[in-house]
Amino acid sequence: MTTFQPTERTQVKRLPKRGHYDEETVFQILDSGFVCHVGFCVEGQPFVIPTNYGRAGRLLYLHGSAASRMLKTLSAGVPVCVSVTHVDGLVLARSAFHHSNNYRSVVLFGTARAVEDPAEKMEALRIFTEHVVKGRWAEVRWPTEQEMKGTIVLALPIEEVSAKVRTGGPIDDEPDYSLPVWAGVLPLQTVAKAPEPDPARKADVPLPDYLKNYSR
Repeated sequence: MTTFQPTERTQVKRLPKRGHYDEETVFQILDSGFVCHVGFCVEGQPFVIPTNYGRAGRLLYLHGSAASRMLKTLSAGVPVCVSVTHVDGLVLARSAFHHSNNYRSVVLFGTARAVEDPAEKMEALRIFTEHVVKGRWAEVRWPTEQEMKGTIVLALPIEEVSAKVRTGGPIDDEPDYSLPVWAGVLPLQTVAKAPEPDPARKADVPLPDYLKNYSR
């Protein structure tokens, strides 16, 4: 099993048994998500911006408008922290103090670089598209040269990273188990509903199979 070396910043200190440093766990959490939160500082002011992402091996790609303050700032070499979280269930204990969530999360530190090579940039955009809807890139119009110029793509190495995972039911204090209070887990999940076609469509196109069978 390939693992990441924990650092002072990535070592899970609070409930360390929930910490994971293996590629399989980290990549599964990243690949299951849609949105990451990007944290950085500019002249002492912290910012945390939600954005989409994609992954290729040990690279995390971020992208957006060439006018994006976040992307322009990060391309200059500002240190960045990226996090992804899934809430899998509400853990309801017999006491308010012991309520919790079942979750999977990843925290990644590093410095991003701007992707300048046209081939890598196009491949990164393919990765973004396929990350959200696998099979979509083969059908859509690819970005034009002008659209590529208006887009910044950043590559962030996945090196200083850790995952934290909680599973299972509530853990109450022994005296509280006699309380007449329901306890357990309310599972949560993201479910795709029926696709809604564009009302401005000019032609009726059959629903693609990747949407009929869509799941994360």
